[in-house]
Amino acid sequence: METPLIRIALIGDHDPQITAHQAIPVALGMAAEQLKLNVQFQWLATDQINADTTLQDFDGFWCVPGSPYRDMDGALRAIRFAREQQRPFLGTCGGFQHAVLEYARHVLGWEDAEHGETHPDAARALLTPLTCSLVEAVDSIHLVEGSLIANAYETAEIREGYRCRFGVNPEFERELLTQQLHAVGHDSQGDLRAVELTGHPFFVATLFQPERAALKGVLPPLVRAFIKACVRQKP
Repeated sequence: METPLIRIALIGDHDPQITAHQAIPVALGMAAEQLKLNVQFQWLATDQINADTTLQDFDGFWCVPGSPYRDMDGALRAIRFAREQQRPFLGTCGGFQHAVLEYARHVLGWEDAEHGETHPDAARALLTPLTCSLVEAVDSIHLVEGSLIANAYETAEIREGYRCRFGVNPEFERELLTQQLHAVGHDSQGDLRAVELTGHPFFVATLFQPERAALKGVLPPLVRAFIKACVRQKP
């Protein structure tokens, strides 16, 4: 029997020096081996994503760490496609930040929403510097029971690592999470660290970087769940 082919788009500007970019192909390879799939991935440089990009060829989308991206609009275009077309989506670190930004702009109608990394003086800076930088930090995270991410980890308490300086601006957090976007993970201080979109088969974004586990020989549970969702949703 032919091995199922799953095509993953990696939204981001590939940089071999970024640890997460080293880990992601390893994680996808481990998932392919364990699930007995042929998983192929393609890096989509953000400045190459435009109206002519054939996004429909991909079974899943992973918006990867490494922001600021060369073209924020390119990243947001791909995220919007995954959200609207019900394609499985995973966002980690910068991917979390831009998934939140895309949702705010195109679902909530916050056209003035900006990322504080590139527009620090914006009136609606949705992503702002964390009170305590999470560069090379590891912390415990409490997951909402029954969420996609908790089901992936098969537990409500996990420990994960970050390399991040920006998170959701507390000033807008409550209003941001009033509709389909829901908080599903908080750290030991109660700060937002993971979100999911209801009404979508698999749309999960985390401020932490679960992919890093692959560099230690461990298949990240969230990556496994993401690939399984791609199989289920494959046209």
